[in-house]
Amino acid sequence: MTLRAVLAGAGHAHLQLIANADALRRSGVAPVLISPAVFRYSGLASGVLSGAVEPEEAEIDVAALARHHGVEHRIGEIETVDLHNRTISAAGGATLAFDAVSFNVGSEVRTPAALDGVAGIWPVKPLAGLLALRRHLEAIFAAERGCPALVVAGRGQTGYEVAAALAGLCERHGIAPRLTLAGPAESVQWAPRAAVARLETLLARRGIAIVSDGVADLADGRCRLASGRTLTCDALVLATGLAAPPLIASLGLPVDDRGRLLTTPMLNAAADPRVFGAGDCATIEAAPRPFAGVFGVRSAGILAGNLSALAQGGPLGSYRPQARWLAIMDLGDGTGLAMRGGRWWLGRPALALKRWIDRRFIARYRRRGGGP
Repeated sequence: MTLRAVLAGAGHAHLQLIANADALRRSGVAPVLISPAVFRYSGLASGVLSGAVEPEEAEIDVAALARHHGVEHRIGEIETVDLHNRTISAAGGATLAFDAVSFNVGSEVRTPAALDGVAGIWPVKPLAGLLALRRHLEAIFAAERGCPALVVAGRGQTGYEVAAALAGLCERHGIAPRLTLAGPAESVQWAPRAAVARLETLLARRGIAIVSDGVADLADGRCRLASGRTLTCDALVLATGLAAPPLIASLGLPVDDRGRLLTTPMLNAAADPRVFGAGDCATIEAAPRPFAGVFGVRSAGILAGNLSALAQGGPLGSYRPQARWLAIMDLGDGTGLAMRGGRWWLGRPALALKRWIDRRFIARYRRRGGGP
C-alpha cells in the first residue's frame, strides 16, 4: 500500500524530506508538496536587511529541488484542510486527497490589534517584506534624504537583531541612523543579562535608542507608546513576537497560546495521528520550545521515519528536542553575538561561524537540485 503524504509548506524539515524523496518512495510514501516556489532562509534574513548579503544568496529554488527529486509540487498556498474527508484545497481551486499530512509552514508576526492594517508598518515576516524595507530605505538614501525615523517594536531577540541590521544598512550607505528599539523591559529574557547589557551598550554607540515601553499605535507619523509618550516614526518595524499561521488553528486540533499545533513526541497530533507538524508551526506538548529553525532541521529525520513507519505499519519514533542550542545574532556591522545556554561571546568570529553554518545549509540543497 502506498501512503499519499501531503507536505504542506517547504520549511527546514520538509526541504530534507524533498531531498530524500527516493528513500520515502522506497518505504511506500508518495510525497506531494504544496508550497511557494522559493524558500527564503531566515538565518540570513538580517544579513539581507543590512545589505551584507544579497537576496539570492539566501534563497533555495524549491520548485527546482522538487523537480530534481521527482516530487509532485503544487506551487501556491493552502486555502482549506478537511481532516474528516482527508482533502486539501490549494490556491487556484485544486483539491488533493491525502492519507497523511505534514505541516511545516513557518510562522508570522503577531500583530497587536491596534496596529492591524495600519499604513507604515513593516512586519519582520514574511521575509520578503524585509527585502522590500531594505529597497525602500535604499531609495530614500539614494535621494539624499537621510534616514527616516525608524522604530522597531519588540525587544525579543529578533527586535534587537533587526534594529542592528537597520543600523548596519545605514552605516553601509554613510547615513546616520535615526532608530529606536521599543518594548517592555520584561520581554528581554532571551539572553544572559551581561550579554544584553553589552549588546545595548554597543547599539547605543551606533545611534540606536532603547526605550522600555511598548508600542500602542501609529498615526500621522507619530508612534504612541504604552506610557503615552510619542516618537516621530516614518516606518514602524514589527518584531512583536511570532505565532503559527491561522491555517493551523483552522484544523480544529489542539494548539498552544501561539497557535502552534500541539503534537506528541512522534510529531503527530494526539487527536489525529495522521496529522504531523514540524518547525515553527508546531510544538511538542510535553517539551515546548521557542521559535528556532534548529528544531525543524533536527526533527526532519524523525518526521521522515514516522511517515515511512505509517506506510509500513511499523512503530513510530520519538523526537527529543535538545535543551540547549547555539543561537547567533548578526549585528549588521561584521560582528555577531553567539549564545548557548548561559554562555555567550561577541565579535567577528561569532559572525564568521554563523555565515559558515548558514551558507552550508543553503549549499546543501543547491547541490541537490535547488540551485538558482
